[in-house]
Amino acid sequence: MHHSRVMIGARLQLERQRVGLTQGEFAEKIGIAKRTLAGYEGGTSDIGASVLEVARGLGVDVLFVVSGVRTPTPETTLSEHEAQLVEDFRKMRSADQGSAQRLVSALAETSARYDAE
Repeated sequence: MHHSRVMIGARLQLERQRVGLTQGEFAEKIGIAKRTLAGYEGGTSDIGASVLEVARGLGVDVLFVVSGVRTPTPETTLSEHEAQLVEDFRKMRSADQGSAQRLVSALAETSARYDAE
């Protein structure tokens, strides 16, 4: 068995369980045989893009299945304030970005020291 195929299969199984479906239910909903799904989850068969696309419609995080990295959710993305800081930072000249980065790092370090007291 190929290691990446095994990892993809294991993550597919985790996602199927996360969305609350049995193998039989999931296989039926994505239009494949339960045995085929078992092959995907067991890492003995390659899963096709068309199957993953249907699975996405059931709430499966396809990015996680294929890469192990979760799709960012609102909780993991930047706040409006943070996004504005990033946008402003990207507008700066390179030299100014370095200065801004040093300033923010110094402020963060000072805040951390005060919070620790």
